[in-house]
Amino acid sequence: MKRIGALVLSAGILAGVPLAWGQHSGHIQHMEHMPPTASAPAAAGSSADAREFVRFPDALREHTLANMRDHLLALQQIQEALSRGQEDAAARIAEQRLGMSSLGLHEAHEVAKFMPEGMQAAGTEMHRSASRFAIEAQNTGVTSDLKPALDALSKVTAACVSCHAAYRLQ
Repeated sequence: MKRIGALVLSAGILAGVPLAWGQHSGHIQHMEHMPPTASAPAAAGSSADAREFVRFPDALREHTLANMRDHLLALQQIQEALSRGQEDAAARIAEQRLGMSSLGLHEAHEVAKFMPEGMQAAGTEMHRSASRFAIEAQNTGVTSDLKPALDALSKVTAACVSCHAAYRLQ
């Protein structure tokens, strides 16, 4: 159990190192899932922000921002469940709150009408990746090999990072 917790903690720390370095130097390293229109966030201290503005109606904007905050909470809860060896709980959270099963909960059909194609693609990739993670997390309960689940979870966050690097709600 301690070994799994240490592995999750180490993976989390190591995953943050390249991102922190990229932000410090004023750019994020190219990522496989990043839409072609994505650009890096502005360097610290700079007022330039090259991300594409996406205009949503006010109520839908607030709803979407609340969903994204819940996505962050779900990611934190998934990591916590994994650190406790609760792979089935991590899988359940991922599928219900982030995976393809969550699309109705997030009113994805309504929101997608206002998204540029690249933003839709990043969102779809995040939801699909979360469903793939859920399967890998369940497999961990059988195989005791956490690496495939952590790899799948990294693809979920990569989709989030690519979208947030390219788009900004207005």
